[in-house]
Amino acid sequence: MHNSPRPTRLRRTLVGLVIAFALVIAAVVGLVAYRSASAAAPTPAGGGTAEVDETRDGAVTEADGILPESAGPFDDGYPGVARLQPALLDALRRAATDAAAQGIDIRVNSGWRSAEYQEQLLREAIAQYGSEAEAARWVATPTTSAHVAGDAVDIGPYAAADWLIAHGQDYGLCRTYDNEAWHFELNPDAVRNGCPRPYRDPTEDPRMAG
Repeated sequence: MHNSPRPTRLRRTLVGLVIAFALVIAAVVGLVAYRSASAAAPTPAGGGTAEVDETRDGAVTEADGILPESAGPFDDGYPGVARLQPALLDALRRAATDAAAQGIDIRVNSGWRSAEYQEQLLREAIAQYGSEAEAARWVATPTTSAHVAGDAVDIGPYAAADWLIAHGQDYGLCRTYDNEAWHFELNPDAVRNGCPRPYRDPTEDPRMAG
């Protein structure tokens, strides 16, 4: 004759089964919710994270000044290089030639830009930094931008920018802003007097008030 399980043991067994069943239900619900969310999210072709890239939807093109990573001071085929002011381009080419002799490859990350391209960059900066005031520390308006006027170049890579910070005054090329180690403009007096102290950022540049 077998003894029946005590009531306390039976209750514990029932409670355990209820908890296990609840966990299974929760797991199923979570899996269904995850799959539903994944199906609803847009997935870009080729995988990865979906990104908005206005430079590829016809908004701006190379004709507006967009440059490939390989662009250099002698690449006249790109308006971003060819439409720089002649004196600036000449100084940059002389500097690039001398830098190359020392093993430094100067590239032009950005040069002349159309007003439309500059406006796009400004919109993106406002979205990134959260306000027009903060964006102004990095991107000028189309009416004040030295890039739109063809008077500025952004240099890369960092080794090239460092070389130009050290030697640029010999060609009249000066770093303009402390927060932009890559941004250079032509100052012919620098050949004789040296480059002036850079502004902390564009908001200190009186030209940006125009």
